[in-house]
Amino acid sequence: MKHVTILLILLICSAFNPPDKTIVNVLREQVLKEAAWAKQQAPVTVTAATCTRSAGGKHDFYSEGDYWWPNPVHPDSPYIQRDGMTNPDNFVAHRHAMIRFSQIIGALASAYRITGNEAYVREALPHLRAWFTDTATLMHPNLQYAQAIKGRFTGRGIGIIDAIHLMEVAQGVLVMQDAAAFDKSLLKGIRGWFTDYLHWLTTHQYGKDEMNAKNNHGTCWVMQTACFARFTGDTALLRFCRDRYKQVLLPNQMAADGSFPLELARTKPYGYSLFNLDAMVTICQILSDKENDLWAYQLPDGRNIKKGIAFLYPFVADKGTWPYKKDVMYWDEWPVAHPFLVFGATAYQQQEWMNTWTKLDHHPSNAEVVRNLPVRHPLIWL
Repeated sequence: MKHVTILLILLICSAFNPPDKTIVNVLREQVLKEAAWAKQQAPVTVTAATCTRSAGGKHDFYSEGDYWWPNPVHPDSPYIQRDGMTNPDNFVAHRHAMIRFSQIIGALASAYRITGNEAYVREALPHLRAWFTDTATLMHPNLQYAQAIKGRFTGRGIGIIDAIHLMEVAQGVLVMQDAAAFDKSLLKGIRGWFTDYLHWLTTHQYGKDEMNAKNNHGTCWVMQTACFARFTGDTALLRFCRDRYKQVLLPNQMAADGSFPLELARTKPYGYSLFNLDAMVTICQILSDKENDLWAYQLPDGRNIKKGIAFLYPFVADKGTWPYKKDVMYWDEWPVAHPFLVFGATAYQQQEWMNTWTKLDHHPSNAEVVRNLPVRHPLIWL
């Protein structure tokens, strides 16, 4: 009888395809190539570049509002807004360093997940130390000086969205943390850094402002907070984020047809709709477990995240059918292999969505696209 039971278990296991097997097959070559690149990189943190316009110090993350420009009539006066039009002269070095950090950890963690080779884990440690525990190079755990505007603000709550690129760092550590090669004292230090950052994110006025934002900024606050709370094991914050998704984000942002009217009203309606849906779906991916299935959650009127994917999917499969205004910038660069496609396909067993994701660009190089793609290494999330 014992042998029969073992045989049945083996048969069941051999018939079961893990949900990310297809994804591994699609991404393996790219992931290993990215990881080979990552192994050659030296750490670069916020201390590697400074801006004289920053009100912070060398350890403080600094960025500037994308759509703010010098006043041509009075060049020395406060900047003026040109919504949707990115100022190429803004300081972006810290943002690029954080994105690079995210790419390195995401690639190494993905390669470790595919191969089990702990050499990838060892290569990640110097970067993690540099950003989180080395007093000479670490970043302070706040975004107090993010998306400043010359002559107007030294920083804004809106700047918190720049830190979405720390999510794949935290998630990559979760994937690698049990490896024998992972430095456990470093792990404690990283957890401490994210605990401090979460405290700032939930108590500082900038964090409160961003949490209460009505569009993609509010979505991304929940997405980040959920990701970092899962990493630190903060169950109270996880519960708060689930409630926020159910009671605020979904009912206040999604229309009856599954669209996001606040994003459609922007000067880049296509790109912002993609971005907000990516963030909403990633929230469901992070916060769903056996007791809390956000994929199945729906409002009394039937609005749910599946309806959001179903609304936007046809315009990803064929952008030419988009019935709204074109984006004022970066219209041609979208869509790419969006996380909402792969996460949604996995959650709802939608092969068509998976097929479309498979065909799209998995390694975009345009800086604006990369900046607005919260998940670029789906293997570490599944």
